[in-house]
Amino acid sequence: MTRFDITILGCGSAMPTTLHNPPSQLVELNEKLFMIDCGEGTQLQMRKYKARIGKLHSLFISHLHGDHIFGLPGLISTLSLLGRTTDLHIYAHKEIDFMLKPLLTYMGNHLSFMIHLHPLNPLKKELIYENNNIRISSFPLKHRINTNGFLFEEKEAPNHIIREMINYYNIPIKEIPAIKGGADFVTSDGTVIPNRILTHPAAPPRRYAYCSDTVYAPEIIPYIEGVDLLYHEATFAESELNRATETYHSTARQAAEIAAAAGAKKLVIGHFSSRYNELVTLLNEAKALFPEVELADEGKILSL
Repeated sequence: MTRFDITILGCGSAMPTTLHNPPSQLVELNEKLFMIDCGEGTQLQMRKYKARIGKLHSLFISHLHGDHIFGLPGLISTLSLLGRTTDLHIYAHKEIDFMLKPLLTYMGNHLSFMIHLHPLNPLKKELIYENNNIRISSFPLKHRINTNGFLFEEKEAPNHIIREMINYYNIPIKEIPAIKGGADFVTSDGTVIPNRILTHPAAPPRRYAYCSDTVYAPEIIPYIEGVDLLYHEATFAESELNRATETYHSTARQAAEIAAAAGAKKLVIGHFSSRYNELVTLLNEAKALFPEVELADEGKILSL
């Protein structure tokens, strides 16, 4: 089974603090490295936690508030200084051009690679990246400006053929792909060997959903139903419910309600307000409703 890891680079919110960096995560999946959001100082966080910065495949930007994008100029500059030549793909709302165009003009011929912008649809779920093994989709969240969440999922793998059965039934190599796909095997004397004897199921595909920033929004549940891991913002405690609603953010309890209703296996909460010097209150409020929850923290690696 290949790695499916999420590394937290930053889990704070808009107001800078000495406790948490602005939002950013790395998702390592199918031997590729993806970034979600890019708050100020993200490239330094990658260095600090020894991320393979040169292996970065694509960036996914949830929305265009500064705490999610102010790290882009530094990251792009760092990638160029490292001699990157592979194209960089950025999935973001089209208005990000206000930052990218002046930046690219400023860097001019000094930029060693091409940047391709893929506009997100803020109104409905869409498949935005796919290869033979994985899918990445975006879906709408509910914030003060256009905001999207992201769903990273493995594709269902074919059955594994049992090696001993290949030798026992003298199965030709050319027959193996069909058997992995569910076909029975017919021996030279016409005996049908059922597929269930020849194979065992592959591990279930793993799924990770990222939801930040958003007010409490039950309409997102169909997009994230049954995920193995859900990251959901929990900017405020329940005592600040009115403030959360006014600013289009969620409380820790509301994040837990979404996780429970979606049937998520595990919840990680983040995007913490700068008003909290300790986060036990947020954790306890979420755990009271959804026991399988933990706090995001810089450097934490979550493995699926």
